[in-house]
Amino acid sequence: MASLRPFHWHPFAAYLYLLHLDGSALAWEYLRRHPDYGVDWHRHRHKSPCRAARWGLRLLEDPARDARDAYPDWLDGPALVQLHPDADPAPNARPFRLWDIPGHKQLHQVDARLRLSIRAPGRSARLALAPTLHDGLAYTQTQPNTQAVRGTQARNAPLGELTDARARGLALERPSADALLELHTLQALDGHLAGASAQEIARAMFGPRPDDWYADGGLRSKVRRLLQRGQRLMAGDYRHLLQIRPLEQGRLLRKPNDRAQNARHS
Repeated sequence: MASLRPFHWHPFAAYLYLLHLDGSALAWEYLRRHPDYGVDWHRHRHKSPCRAARWGLRLLEDPARDARDAYPDWLDGPALVQLHPDADPAPNARPFRLWDIPGHKQLHQVDARLRLSIRAPGRSARLALAPTLHDGLAYTQTQPNTQAVRGTQARNAPLGELTDARARGLALERPSADALLELHTLQALDGHLAGASAQEIARAMFGPRPDDWYADGGLRSKVRRLLQRGQRLMAGDYRHLLQIRPLEQGRLLRKPNDRAQNARHS
């Protein structure tokens, strides 16, 4: 059975990149750990029918690639900002220059349109590029249900934020409590998938605290909640990070009252 086997889950530093991921990238981090997803990927590589829609994807992505290198194409993911050439640019219109955008960039083609994924510290953007857009052209950018925004007015749009000179030197804010929760959840889940006990996970993540391990509501309870949360997200609740409706059938379906009860304990 093909699955992700995270044996090297102990170093805390290996998970720091999780602090700056958006909902789409976090959803992928949970999905790629699902053993059955690994099975489907293995079968797909051997020419079996693609079962991507089962997981909310258009195409299966290699589960060995983490969110820094993988760009899964979600069926109902966040709407992409679309860049088009500006047919009537202002005199001071900002041109589209790919290499002036700071951060890690990756181009990939989906149907007839290029998609540009950008990740910079504390920022990320996913853009759809019109086939007629070339480097150096003034551009407009649109989002579903919004009007076009020209390059000179794109300050609050994803590309405008990433190309703003002030943004390049902006110090990163302290990680939020939600970001730290995702980091701890995924590290604990990896320890569980690698076969570690809850106590071993606690020692690796929080250091030796034997007195606290047996206390009610202490470290033992904390690790148990992290593991329960990670297993729920891996099993299908990662879709909530994308605001995708749950599957209508199958073993990943969970009753609404169960989700509400688990939310109170996470």
